Amino acid sequence: MESFSSKSLALQAEKKLLSKMAGRSVAHLFIDETSSEVLDELYRVSKEYTHSRPQAQRVIKDLIKVAVKVAVLHRSGCFGPGELALAARFRQKLRQGAMTALSFGEVDFTFEAAVLAGLLTECRDALLELVAHHLTPKSHGRIRHVFDHFSDAGLLTALYGPDFTQHRGKICDGLRKLLDEGKL
Repeated sequence: MESFSSKSLALQAEKKLLSKMAGRSVAHLFIDETSSEVLDELYRVSKEYTHSRPQAQRVIKDLIKVAVKVAVLHRSGCFGPGELALAARFRQKLRQGAMTALSFGEVDFTFEAAVLAGLLTECRDALLELVAHHLTPKSHGRIRHVFDHFSDAGLLTALYGPDFTQHRGKICDGLRKLLDEGKL
């Protein structure tokens, strides 16, 4: 017997359509204003660090595509009870990473690239485990690309150095607001 599910087909179409339109307008459907401001600052940091506009655009576009797809999966109720536990673990690790990043930004001489990179790697692994059966290998590659880019020790060291103080401040302000509002 042929296996057909209109819900599954609609979900696939929605993910495909949204992945093709991963621009600013679609991001606002799933990503609030504060998150958008943090993403814009992360773009600026990436662009200045890599000296490559296309590379910075690619990493942020990949991040938006992944965020949108995970949001679609969550809102569609595609995650089972075990996966919801993984989602909670991912959220907890992401929250821990944000609080650590804030702490490093607020307390002088406490920054350790290895600690923040380790937390980002744990987030990556938790997210990959969560979406293992829902997203394609191409999306898994996007997840790796985003987390590997932002967990790069050189980028993190530059972000917490004197040249990126203004960017770091804006990112920390956004992260603080997201944490206070319970969105992260």
